[in-house]
Amino acid sequence: MLLEFKNVEVLYSNIILALKGVTLKVSEGNIITILGANGAGKTSILKAISGILSLENGRVSSGEILFQGERIDGKDPSDIARSNISFVMEGREIFRTLSVEENLRVGSIMRKDGKQEIRKDLDLIFEFFQPLKERQRQVAGTLSGGEQQMLVISMALMTKPKLLLLDEPSLGLAPLVAESVFEQIKNINRNLGTTILLVEQNASLSLPISQYAYVITNGRVAFQSRAEEIAGQNISQYYLGVENQTQNN
Repeated sequence: MLLEFKNVEVLYSNIILALKGVTLKVSEGNIITILGANGAGKTSILKAISGILSLENGRVSSGEILFQGERIDGKDPSDIARSNISFVMEGREIFRTLSVEENLRVGSIMRKDGKQEIRKDLDLIFEFFQPLKERQRQVAGTLSGGEQQMLVISMALMTKPKLLLLDEPSLGLAPLVAESVFEQIKNINRNLGTTILLVEQNASLSLPISQYAYVITNGRVAFQSRAEEIAGQNISQYYLGVENQTQNN
């Protein structure tokens, strides 16, 4: 198992309990989706894994987070990033005054391999995201929303992660653009073998490319199953905050 969340609670400002005993697993090579409404606790899972809770006055108050069998809860975010976990946060954080290629090279800063390998990975990125190849000299801040989403995912890939965390990649994108982005997320997993933990509200986009899914309600896992089984069910009750105490495996 690449990643294990074991009965994790997350506390903000020693007052707000955002996660209430969440347990989940991420198998290597898979795409796992976490579904749920705004405020359900989905993003807190990703922040707990990446370690950035500490930057927001939050902490894992109980439970364990294991990556490749080693505990990472409580570690510094930079140390977690060096362990081959990359987090693409909501909001498309790019260097807006740099070119597309310069942004991608920023993503390779922590790598220790040579220029030839980095160039090879740049070419691979441009195969996945053709619009970035056509705009590699363009200032990143002038890209469309969809192109910026492609860029921020590509920057994360340039770190050569074992685990890629994606937070709401469809947010704010036109339907056709979002479909294109999700098609490339599937291709990244299939062709690079990158394990992906995906937080989304849009089940129709995320479930078809996933192997397994968790539905989060009020900081708890309300439902879990293979993605194709969840896709055939009405999960709107969970988005409305109605918890189901029976969890399917």
